Amino acid sequence: MLWSGWGDPAKARELPEQVRRLLHDLLGVRAPAVPAAGLESVRMPPAALEPRLLDALAGLVGDGHVLTTHEARVRHARGKSTPDLLRMRAGDGAGAPDAVVLPGGHHEVAQVLRLCAAERIAVVPFGGGTSVVGGLTAARDGFAGVISLDLGRMDRLVEVDAESMTAVFEPGVPAPEAERLLAAHGLTLGHFPQSFEYATLGGFAAARSSGQASAGYGRFDDMVTGLTVATPEGDLDLGRAPKSAAGPDLRQLVLGSEGAFGVITSLRLRVRRAPAEKVYEGWRLPGFAAGTAALRALAQDGPLPTVLRLSDETETMIGLARPDRIGGGEAGCLVIAGYEGASVSARREAAAAVLSGHGGVPLGEEPGQGWAHGRFSAPYLRDSLLAAGATVETLETAGFWADLPRLYDAVRLALLGALGSPLVMCHISHVYETGASLYFTVVTAQEDDPVAQWERAKEAANTAIVEAGGTISHHHGVGRDHRAAYAAEIGPLGVAILRAVKDRVDPRGVLNPGALV
Repeated sequence: MLWSGWGDPAKARELPEQVRRLLHDLLGVRAPAVPAAGLESVRMPPAALEPRLLDALAGLVGDGHVLTTHEARVRHARGKSTPDLLRMRAGDGAGAPDAVVLPGGHHEVAQVLRLCAAERIAVVPFGGGTSVVGGLTAARDGFAGVISLDLGRMDRLVEVDAESMTAVFEPGVPAPEAERLLAAHGLTLGHFPQSFEYATLGGFAAARSSGQASAGYGRFDDMVTGLTVATPEGDLDLGRAPKSAAGPDLRQLVLGSEGAFGVITSLRLRVRRAPAEKVYEGWRLPGFAAGTAALRALAQDGPLPTVLRLSDETETMIGLARPDRIGGGEAGCLVIAGYEGASVSARREAAAAVLSGHGGVPLGEEPGQGWAHGRFSAPYLRDSLLAAGATVETLETAGFWADLPRLYDAVRLALLGALGSPLVMCHISHVYETGASLYFTVVTAQEDDPVAQWERAKEAANTAIVEAGGTISHHHGVGRDHRAAYAAEIGPLGVAILRAVKDRVDPRGVLNPGALV
């Protein structure tokens, strides 16, 4: 993964000249005055961990699995939010850990946590490094040092239970590798978020990820049937049955906890049979209201496609649903519908009747296949826009169907008020019987301090989400960026409950300090 951007550096591309002109004419975007820093010039504080502590860590995981090089520290300094990338491009590595520790299994993780608790060393669990909510930079105050606990060595498929349709994985398995391993058994998870190419299974669970095919396969937390978790105070082994009435489900405390309550060392996941057929298609709806009504009808009355997405008028016009064709959009609102598995033709025909009934016009398979081909490329486009001098970022929320129009308007108005005249786009990409998510993309010209510029906009958007009754995050997580808004969402008693859990499993507060709670 590119240390100061997204993904494979070989896939990076410059914006076409016509797009650069459009950005300049529409938003006033100009090339940055200072070129991006190189890896070797990133500034970091001196490593704080004493040699005896580094030796003790090496004694637990092996000499070759405690890394203190400049490059290792830089690559584990931050996640992939726009503020993260802007800081790294400016050579600011202030969030870098003192060392990167790579345990080989549950026992080593447990030993490292006990040592770190005893010595007051902060521990930031690290999977694919794809957090976009500030989830990978620990608070340092009061700690002897900070380590990044990289779970990349814990990358095995442990067991496949074809009778129960479950599979047990270690947390460091990258999503593409999980699909490759399951394909050998004719199975799939069906979990394909935009971070798919680099994120890990443990990260999906820790952040309550939701994939682009969530309408058909469910969210990742729906797939988790069991977890093993290491904490400084002992281990948790959760999930004895598919469902249980034996008290509150403690798995739900771990899912979404982002390493603040423990480190996931094993996951038992529900799997599905690999689909025999996949068809993706496009539809044009006359407007966002009509498109939203069509998606609600499909979610509530069926048939529900495996993939279902609706771009608003601006996103459709810009063509963001097709990153390979940016600037080549059309009027109306684009719907992408995908069908996987059995009875594809019958489901597709029935869904077509619903979409047509709401004013939809079929566009054939080409838009759907184009979306599927470029479904993981949007983060590369963000890198290109940042390099061209634009501030570009995403944020997301979710609400009940009745509240969605108010939530949509509130967030758009907040962003417009904070940024002047930005380009604000939105799509619905996860639908339920009772509601849906809203995913916003914002583009504007960079100010002299683009980090402060986005923080201003983000604070305004967070306030609007809370006041409009939406959740502060549908699938990105809480991290540090959403912590204050999350506290407002769950209320003082909710915060006190989470703090009580934190105090019990991590009394010295070493697990990802500053994240979540």
